[in-house]
Amino acid sequence: MILDRFRLDDRVAVVTGAGRGIGATIATAFAEAGADVVLSARNVDELESVAEQVRSVGRRALVVPADLAATEPGDLVAPTIEEFGRLDIVVNNVGGAYPSPLMRTRTKDLARAFDFNVLTAHSLTLAAVPHLRQAPGGGSIINIASAVGHLSGRGFATYGTVKAALVHYTRLAALDLNPHIRVNAIAPGSIVTSALEVVAADENLRSAIEQKTPLRRLGEPEDIATAALYLASPAGAYLTGKLLEPDGGLVAPNFELEIPDV
Repeated sequence: MILDRFRLDDRVAVVTGAGRGIGATIATAFAEAGADVVLSARNVDELESVAEQVRSVGRRALVVPADLAATEPGDLVAPTIEEFGRLDIVVNNVGGAYPSPLMRTRTKDLARAFDFNVLTAHSLTLAAVPHLRQAPGGGSIINIASAVGHLSGRGFATYGTVKAALVHYTRLAALDLNPHIRVNAIAPGSIVTSALEVVAADENLRSAIEQKTPLRRLGEPEDIATAALYLASPAGAYLTGKLLEPDGGLVAPNFELEIPDV
């Protein structure tokens, strides 16, 4: 059956930023497809809630609270191997940066964002590779980027730059890790998560954004989780070094910040 290629039976996945939003939805989707999941984020209560959802579908969950902006992401690997004895999938979802006009963006702001979005992914990748290389059928790394990593809009110099770096890092890492480990990225558009609570709650603002989106709607976390499931599973076994763009068909940002000319 073709749907069997989307199964992750008995595989083990580490998902960062898994307490809510896209990360939490990816984690529960993987569990529904048969995987055990290691969940990491800062908020323990949120992680425990996601862990309960994982366990409710009959899979195991390991909660590893961590602030990956301040601790070593590679430290997630040791407890994973101790608990499950294997590692098959890594989802580098943690990241983000606040919008800011270019002339108010300090060098240290850009450096901090690069550290949080790119270096955390690299650190976890380095620690995971020896185990992913042994994964039956090959390991999979998925980096969560953003549509503004390749679309131009005012106020996104920091966020867009570091997410663009993460996408190219994906391409380069894929070549270095072939043929045993696949490395791909996902570039979401405007997804209804806590980051867009203000937008989703304002009917006028939400309508304006939807009208600037070719598919005329905001994305749901499930739209990203299904893309991640495809990349992690045998269904996506012939993809590496690629970028999936579940963004509603965007060719330009659908959210404009009111930043005046310099």
